[in-house]
Amino acid sequence: MTVERTISIRGLFRISRPINLLMVGFAQFMTAYFLVGTTNAGLPVLQDYKLYLIIFSTLLITAAGYMINDYYDVKIDYVNRPNEVVVGKGIKRRVIILLHSFLNFTAIGLGYLVSPKIAFINFVAAFLLWIYSNQLKREPFIGNVTVAFLTGLSIYIIAIHYQKAELLVLTYAIFAFFLNLIREIIKDIEDRQGDRKHGCRTLPIVLGFRKTKAVIFLIAAVFICAILIVMFKLDRPIIFAYFGGLGIFFMYFMYRIYLADRKDHFTQLSTIAKILMLVGTLSMGLL
Repeated sequence: MTVERTISIRGLFRISRPINLLMVGFAQFMTAYFLVGTTNAGLPVLQDYKLYLIIFSTLLITAAGYMINDYYDVKIDYVNRPNEVVVGKGIKRRVIILLHSFLNFTAIGLGYLVSPKIAFINFVAAFLLWIYSNQLKREPFIGNVTVAFLTGLSIYIIAIHYQKAELLVLTYAIFAFFLNLIREIIKDIEDRQGDRKHGCRTLPIVLGFRKTKAVIFLIAAVFICAILIVMFKLDRPIIFAYFGGLGIFFMYFMYRIYLADRKDHFTQLSTIAKILMLVGTLSMGLL
């Protein structure tokens, strides 16, 4: 007879996606340091304790989002990735609910220490992640847009708080939004077997494999146009050069999407999308 564990450190580590959390925190840190620079009072932004409260609260909400997503997706995950299931194996279901609630309430409280506006944004983000996991991710496109929006918001929240470099930060928020939107649809293609079995209506299930790829290419075209418009407004040659080089990598990425037809192909593409986001974030150092 096996005994269900209440919680394990390994299970907690896996369910909170520490690599993804590091990427989110790194993007916020880079945004503050390279794009904002100083507070409105002239203090170097890295000396402002409120920046760290924003970053920490964002990471708590993100980790809570991963937990509640795995909680609702446990049956699907047993089909798509049975060796990676944590819910009920590494951590009891009721413990995940308690952790999810604790992390979210803590994040909203930390946000209030920054400002009521940040507390409200944290509340909205936590709510959207819950409703996404419970319902929206099983519907075509709206779930993908929700997660992509929250990814962009995690960067733009720095500009919202400091009210500086809004257009610069918006450029990277748009970049994060579109890349993550593409990545979320790729993940839906990768997971379509388990999603179909449990009644989900994601794009690959509703439209089919080839039409979903066409949607990805349409999003990529809009993405390129949006980035070009913002870059023309910024009028910074070094950013044109950097994103031009990144554009070559992006075209290779889209070519790989065109060729992909197996689950392992889409797993690799999801990783490439993460690398693109990381390389794009590093370009902040050029500003």
